[in-house]
Amino acid sequence: MDGGEDLRAAFDAAGVAAELALAHFRSGVSATPKADGTPVTEADLAVEHLLRDTLSRARPGDAFLGEEFGRLGDSDRIWILDPIDGTGFFGRGDPNWRIHLALEVRGSTEVALVTSPALRRCWWATRGGGSFESSWPRQDSETRPLKVSTTPTLAEAVLDALDDESRARLPPGAGRAPASPLPLVELVRGEIDAFLAERYHTWDHAPWILLVQEAGGRFTDPTGGRASDRGGGLYSNAALHTQLLASLHYPARP
Repeated sequence: MDGGEDLRAAFDAAGVAAELALAHFRSGVSATPKADGTPVTEADLAVEHLLRDTLSRARPGDAFLGEEFGRLGDSDRIWILDPIDGTGFFGRGDPNWRIHLALEVRGSTEVALVTSPALRRCWWATRGGGSFESSWPRQDSETRPLKVSTTPTLAEAVLDALDDESRARLPPGAGRAPASPLPLVELVRGEIDAFLAERYHTWDHAPWILLVQEAGGRFTDPTGGRASDRGGGLYSNAALHTQLLASLHYPARP
């Protein structure tokens, strides 16, 4: 199967999942804490069930790794799912939540799709095929390629980070972006130059790593690699990445 076929399967699954998620969002749901303290709603559970069912029919034999139901199956093709990324937003009636899908094949993320049904936007990438943004549902006439910035120096850069503690670790000579619910969207649009996110899980990062890479940017996890399951890491444009790694004392690998 090529990336285009898998991307179509991802869009089909995201389409039905988005409708279900929107129905819950419009009617309102209550969030309850999980064992790790993070919130979950009935929508998270229902949407992940639907994503798994839809993709299983389209790609029998593929494995799954999801936030709510863990790992299922043994295959070198694994769909990584976050049914509602931004459950806190979702439970408060704030539209800045997303559905994440990524397909990993033999350890390499090959397809990424992030949809924001309540904002009517989506972002996607395939390995070697570029990154794109469109209205949601996707319309070819409204699709545009995504490119990170080319800012070459920290003195000119605008940076963001996940929280105040992380912002304090950023180089002092660079500018700071205003707080945003969608910082990685701003990065792939070229509106900011870097984002530090040293938290969360593989389903939070897997699609964004490919989206940033295919938009011409780079990602490094805290071990110096490019894995999505090392608690996040540094996303930035290519020109600034090495400088930022040095500032953060990250190991740099070729």
